Amino acid sequence: MVFNINNKLGTKLCFLALLLGSHFWVYAQDPFISAALTPEKSFPSGVEGPAVAANGTVYAVNFGKAGTIGQISLDGKASLFVELPSGSVGNGIRFDSKGNMLVADYTNHNVLKINMLTKKISVFAHNPKMSQPNDIAIDNSDRLYASDPNWKAGTGRIWRIDLDGKTTMLDSMGTTNGIEVSPDNKYLYVNESVQRKVWKYDLNTKGEISNKRLIHEFPDFGMDGMRCDIDGNLYITRHGKGTVVKLSPAGKLIREINTLGKLPSNIAFGGKDGKTAYITLQDKGYLESFRVDKPGREWQMLKKK
Repeated sequence: MVFNINNKLGTKLCFLALLLGSHFWVYAQDPFISAALTPEKSFPSGVEGPAVAANGTVYAVNFGKAGTIGQISLDGKASLFVELPSGSVGNGIRFDSKGNMLVADYTNHNVLKINMLTKKISVFAHNPKMSQPNDIAIDNSDRLYASDPNWKAGTGRIWRIDLDGKTTMLDSMGTTNGIEVSPDNKYLYVNESVQRKVWKYDLNTKGEISNKRLIHEFPDFGMDGMRCDIDGNLYITRHGKGTVVKLSPAGKLIREINTLGKLPSNIAFGGKDGKTAYITLQDKGYLESFRVDKPGREWQMLKKK
């Protein structure tokens, strides 16, 4: 448990936590103050892709070793969920409206589908032309959008993955990484890690994009994962700087949250009220969490299922 006990309120919260149980601490955290959730080095340096299921369990790739997916309970206990097929290594994770887990398998150029009840793993989409499906976003119709960076070339692409697994390239650009759909499904956001730019596209009902425009550019450090809250604000991990920034839908910088580690790789929202942000830290090999003021879009989508 993590409390500020240098005041009467903190002391009362500590006592109340003992009465209510170990996962009370998540909701007693000060807003926008990050704290460790799991032990250091419980994940290797490739820890990525956090996502939260409807029951509140947090999942992240590479638990203990590469090619696995770990699960984290609300009180921070981590354990192995599944091992991926031989040669597969996961990155981004999302859940569809039926509760299936979708995993970007960047080494085998796949998007994998995992049945959460049986743990059966199948290939949902495959395209050898992809450099690597890296992070994935999902719209309200269960269409996926995948970032596809080519790190050596400093370039990248965006792919749409339809419900039948068909892949369609939507655009080519810089080193695409974080990707997200707005809560109203009218916009697609994509960031470029090396170029430090955040782009916004119009997104129509067919999953087509248009009207690309730059909404924010950082002067230093890279970017990685990106997720929206229910108001459409973007939370972006600043890899190397050790922060998470909150941008308005128009790209205005609202605040910057410090993480305990310097290499935050990705972010997801969950908890009982959707106001807990979970962040994977590659230099620490663990997950951190902090409280926010509005629920995450992905939590809202789960509640509508």
